[in-house]
Amino acid sequence: MLHDLQDFVKKLESEGELKQIDAEVSPELEITEITDRVSKANGPALLFRNVTGSRYPVLMNAMGSYKRMNLGLGAENLDDIAAEIEQYIDLKNYLSISKLIQSIPRLFRLLHVFPKRSHFRGACQKVIERDVDLSTLPVLQCWPEDAGRFFTLPLVFTKDIRTKQQNVGMYRLQVLDKTSTGMHWHKHKDGSEIYRGYAEAKQKMPISVALGCDPAITYSATAPLPKMIDEMMMAGWLRKSRVKMVKSITNDIYVPANAEIVLEGYVDPAEELVLEGPFGDHTGYYSLADYYPRFHVTCITHKKNAIYPATVVGKPPMEDCYMAKATERIFLPLLKMQIPELVDLNLPLEGVFHNCAIVSVRGNYPGSARKVMNAMWGMGQMMYTKLIVAVEETVDVQNLAAVRDAVLKNVNGMASLYLSEGPLDALDHSSDRALYGSRLGVDATPVPWPASEENVTNTFQILPVEKSQPFQGREELKEFMKQHFDKFTIAVDSDINPGDLSTVMWKVFNNIDAKRDIVLLGSRIGIDATKKLREEGLTRDWPNDIVMTDAVKTYVEERWNEYGIGEINS
Repeated sequence: MLHDLQDFVKKLESEGELKQIDAEVSPELEITEITDRVSKANGPALLFRNVTGSRYPVLMNAMGSYKRMNLGLGAENLDDIAAEIEQYIDLKNYLSISKLIQSIPRLFRLLHVFPKRSHFRGACQKVIERDVDLSTLPVLQCWPEDAGRFFTLPLVFTKDIRTKQQNVGMYRLQVLDKTSTGMHWHKHKDGSEIYRGYAEAKQKMPISVALGCDPAITYSATAPLPKMIDEMMMAGWLRKSRVKMVKSITNDIYVPANAEIVLEGYVDPAEELVLEGPFGDHTGYYSLADYYPRFHVTCITHKKNAIYPATVVGKPPMEDCYMAKATERIFLPLLKMQIPELVDLNLPLEGVFHNCAIVSVRGNYPGSARKVMNAMWGMGQMMYTKLIVAVEETVDVQNLAAVRDAVLKNVNGMASLYLSEGPLDALDHSSDRALYGSRLGVDATPVPWPASEENVTNTFQILPVEKSQPFQGREELKEFMKQHFDKFTIAVDSDINPGDLSTVMWKVFNNIDAKRDIVLLGSRIGIDATKKLREEGLTRDWPNDIVMTDAVKTYVEERWNEYGIGEINS
């Protein structure tokens, strides 16, 4: 069992999964460029020991691979965790005395789920700083167009004013000045709902933010749990040990005792909201500036030799993608319990959490694939999934080549497509209006559709478009499809390499609103994945792709040997 983040660092080092960097580095852009190169090359975790302007070392990319994700959660394989959950929810394990006896060790593990509240101070409170100065922390500016420095791995602990139940979520925090940050919780998030309760009661909302917990605690803060389930219960089960919690120094919020750093304070709903962002987000685009509450930090506590944790998000693959894959595997048994037709699930990295899900379906009756789609759109955070591709149960959804072949073989124009309108993630930029748009289901199971057009080939084409006017992507698609008989044609902006299919699919998952951007010609399907212009019906600005400046790229290239990381594909 890992007791804290520093235990995890030692574990990574012993496994050859960590590089320590002694050269002085800047938290403004330089750490991001180094980490992005290492992450894209499936490289190690990084511990920056000499960060300009701060005494704290910075840990990056700690869970940025399948192996490190497994190490962090104490498993040989993420599917092993799923298999254990499956055993808990399989009623056959409790229907006989012998089966029940065999289940006793598994049931005893449930004793670990209840967090333990201590009456003493924790390791996270060895040093107490009431004269708050957030500039002493090595908070990163990750990307050139970011509005400032952001805490990127904060565990935000709150308490429901009515039920008194604690909640934790991961909401980025933009540093506004030495004693305050923005509190970026979306309308759909639990933190925002709890905030509304304090606003109605006209009371200040106490908040404590833990930085640097063991991986099970950090992961659990991101897990899509129902609001009534304490995330620390999930963490305790994963780590096979109860999470020790201690009361904050200045409020009644309890935080993990072994956190590296804790920010204590409050949000006052009576205050005006503050402009927060833009921020280079996990979609690979900048999320636009918007108004959010101000978090006042009144006290900082930390270990004597604390490590500051951070992550960088952007165009996949990056560290957060592996946390999403953990969610995919761990929560699959619960999805299957509620959707019996569901066999397996793949959330491809290019889909950045919510934009694409590939499912294999047990098709015992007509329309079973569409039943699965509707069920998934009705379940928690799955409502944000913009594209669901359904294949038959014999297709391995983890094998993208096999999925591609099934789609090309079985999809037949509009008959295979299913449009659904509903809520979208706050970070989605492609719908005409915020938080709402169309979602697409693609039924690639073998269904006896009417015969398709003659001469149609089970192939796809990538069409680069040098877009300079509204609807140009759609119009060029139509003209191209009149002359070519590929089953699929995808239009992308001309700066995209058509041979880079990972980037092409990332653009498809991010840049389309299906109701607006699908072009049909007989049984052939066109997809306009180009950047959209205001004149095409948008009510918001289209965000920029996240790109590092040439100056920072050159600077890091020139210093690369100083970092001691070794050769890596940049």
